[in-house]
Amino acid sequence: MAWLTIPWVPIALVGTAVAFVTGFKNNASYDRLWEARQIYGAIVNTSRAWGIMVVDFVSAKHAKGSVTEEELKRAHTRLIHRHIAWMHALRFQLRQPKPWEHMIKVYNREYRQWYTVDEVETKLEDALAGLITPSEKADVLGKANTATQLIALQSKDLRELLDRGLIEDFRHMELEKLLVDLFAQQGKCERIKNFPYPRQFATLNLMFIKLFINLVPFGMLGEFAKMGDGFVWLTIPFSALVAWVFNMMERIGESTENPFEGSANDVPITAITRTIEIDLREMLGETNIPEPLKPQNQILM
Repeated sequence: MAWLTIPWVPIALVGTAVAFVTGFKNNASYDRLWEARQIYGAIVNTSRAWGIMVVDFVSAKHAKGSVTEEELKRAHTRLIHRHIAWMHALRFQLRQPKPWEHMIKVYNREYRQWYTVDEVETKLEDALAGLITPSEKADVLGKANTATQLIALQSKDLRELLDRGLIEDFRHMELEKLLVDLFAQQGKCERIKNFPYPRQFATLNLMFIKLFINLVPFGMLGEFAKMGDGFVWLTIPFSALVAWVFNMMERIGESTENPFEGSANDVPITAITRTIEIDLREMLGETNIPEPLKPQNQILM
């Protein structure tokens, strides 16, 4: 049935175009993942800076009236604990599923058996317990963007400390700069979370791959027939191999394009948040410090 064969040249041209489009998608997806990791790296650095500046800048040196060490300790704890609450609020917001994400799809549910996504298994209310006052907790949870409101509370608190003389103007401005930087990093995370990889590229790329995979066997049939009648059967394994390679290239891009969706390939924002929390609590001299998160089945979330 030689009429089934298709010349290899047009198939190769389609394959070349598919390879270019798939490579473009994978590069763009990796850029989104790497940018997300860089953003959380910046959050780590700014959080540590916030911790040491709160402890060192909030002092009784310029206080208007007598201030006890206990009052200073409470101010340090309040500002640092509220920052930890912001970290938890941000990770919960970034884990909220979006319609275009892939972990909510049926074919990905099996992965959830291998690891636990804390933001799915627990509630934000529980994560904020003990970090902010009940009135602040009720206030921020009633707002559309909890993380934003927590930074707003930080700014309000700094203004009150400035009025009391617990921080002076220059130090107040430095701390406010850190809050502005945290706002910027939060906005970058929200941009990646709320703007998907363009659907026209993702959808057309998948269609092109399916087209190419369906054409490959008809092109290989003629190529292996040139080697002899018995070699025709090699069309089956080699067509499957080519199809697997191109399909996996597509899947790699798909699993990378949403770095906050809760997949095994995500930026481990839960573990990073725990690391920051440990560092900040140690700066306060606390002893009841949580343990670092451990990977589950070699997957760190």
